[in-house]
Amino acid sequence: MQLNGLILTLPKEIKLLIGAFIVVLSIGFYTGLLFVEETSSANPNGIEEQYLGNEADENAKVMRFKKSDQEMLTLVHNHILSMSIIFFLVGGIVSITKLDKKLKLFLIVEPFVSVVLTFGGLYLLWKEILWMKYIVMISGILMTLTFTLSTIIILKQLLQKPR
Repeated sequence: MQLNGLILTLPKEIKLLIGAFIVVLSIGFYTGLLFVEETSSANPNGIEEQYLGNEADENAKVMRFKKSDQEMLTLVHNHILSMSIIFFLVGGIVSITKLDKKLKLFLIVEPFVSVVLTFGGLYLLWKEILWMKYIVMISGILMTLTFTLSTIIILKQLLQKPR
């Protein structure tokens, strides 16, 4: 079965379903990024402070405390499970787009690597391996760029007429 470009030949109802899913999923994804910006200032030191606390900083505007074992395990567990499902579904849709094979493979596999590095990295940062905050930041950015590129490609190809 030829998958490359299959999205272009799907019936309108299926294209509408995929398009609606991608739009609503994107709203949820980018709302999550707004939450990250709100809670950690989206910089390495803000990320560290969010998980390890800032009790020692007497000039802190907002007092934060180190996350508990339960909070960290819940966060890592929930995010790895939910993000793996999100990227499985998006990757499945990317697999039927018309794209260069290497780019397609990158867009399908990279988010899973970033999920492990981002949320595994948060756990290791919480265990006070402080340089992980940079890995978390880089992998989070890469995950977001990959998601954005994938959704743009999907939506663009959903709007194309079959040849």
